[in-house]
Amino acid sequence: MIELGLARITALLKNTPQTWKAIHVAGTNGKGSICAYLNAMLRASRLSCGRFTSPHLVDRWDCITINDNPVTEAQFQHFEELVKRRNTEQCLGASEFELLTATAFEIFEAEKVEFGVIEVGLGGRLDATNALNHKTVAIISKIGLDHQSFLGNTLEEIALQKAGIIRPKVPCVVDASNPPSVLEVIRSHAKSLDSSVKFADLQSSDFGGELAEKLERHQQQNLLCAYEAFHIAHPHHDLSKQELFDVSANAVWPGRLQSTNIQKVTGRTQPILLDGAHNPQSADALSNFVEKRLRVPGKPVTWVLAASAGKDILEILKLLLRDGDNVVTVEFGPVDGMPWVKPMNSGAILQTIDDAGISISARQDAQVDVIKGLEWASKISDGGPLVVAGSLYLVSDVLKILRA
Repeated sequence: MIELGLARITALLKNTPQTWKAIHVAGTNGKGSICAYLNAMLRASRLSCGRFTSPHLVDRWDCITINDNPVTEAQFQHFEELVKRRNTEQCLGASEFELLTATAFEIFEAEKVEFGVIEVGLGGRLDATNALNHKTVAIISKIGLDHQSFLGNTLEEIALQKAGIIRPKVPCVVDASNPPSVLEVIRSHAKSLDSSVKFADLQSSDFGGELAEKLERHQQQNLLCAYEAFHIAHPHHDLSKQELFDVSANAVWPGRLQSTNIQKVTGRTQPILLDGAHNPQSADALSNFVEKRLRVPGKPVTWVLAASAGKDILEILKLLLRDGDNVVTVEFGPVDGMPWVKPMNSGAILQTIDDAGISISARQDAQVDVIKGLEWASKISDGGPLVVAGSLYLVSDVLKILRA
């Protein structure tokens, strides 16, 4: 279950030194990509780096990496048991995410990393990751409406929660493409803490040629945020801005605009696209990518869709789907370490499409059988574009199927 607050995590970490420098990343969308770009820049500069992102994609421990490599299951379990024992002895009642965060910080300390790149789990001010001791820079990415029951019902309310990661006199980098009212909330909060703000403003001169063709605009914006933060955290680096852009553009961030092959599962020879878009903002970015790079005349897009229970998916579906597209809805399986996460009923997703007035060419309700859904999608698409979207947990299920 989700329990925001810093008392339990602070108690869990009171004897953990945290000697590494932390780069803390909050926001609604783009956090994971920014972390991946930062990791690439740090490694290109020959700096040791730990990275903690959430949720995991395939295994619970793949959300913690040391110098590009996920920690081993044995190492993860060793430190997880240490943290769980501490939690039991002190009767703290820590949440699953708090235990996971403490485990990541313990591993970073044991590995003696120089930098830790930390993605906020939910919100910012009361998120477990905000128990960091040595922040060198904070980053706030694109902010949208998500998790309103925890963070507030307006962009400004949500922005104030995200801005809670800013510390006194610690610089903050902010995605300048956010609405002016959001930028003002962050600016005002930073000023109250005597902290400087660097607005990462994407100019046409920042990206050009091959890089502009390779990266979508939202990816360019995320990369610029990462660069500005890296420059603050490690100002005496040897690499030029263009060199850092180039090395980061090749960073792999699974589950986001990820092209992969499912031939061994369905026989389809053409690649498919995996994207965990699960809110209107990320759905808009995915839609732009699909319209620009995948959709072709005479070939509808075939979608494999799932969503988390309780999610308002109407706006997401209106952004992604076009009349004449094909849709198969599925329900993702149990999420390891996150038992409170449940899938939306697959039939309800199809009903929402009908309610939105979108005319679907062909449809299928595969329910809990993700492989059946992929097989149907592969057949009906007939070599045309095929996209898996709506939930990172569905992306995780597909990646697990491919690994197996």
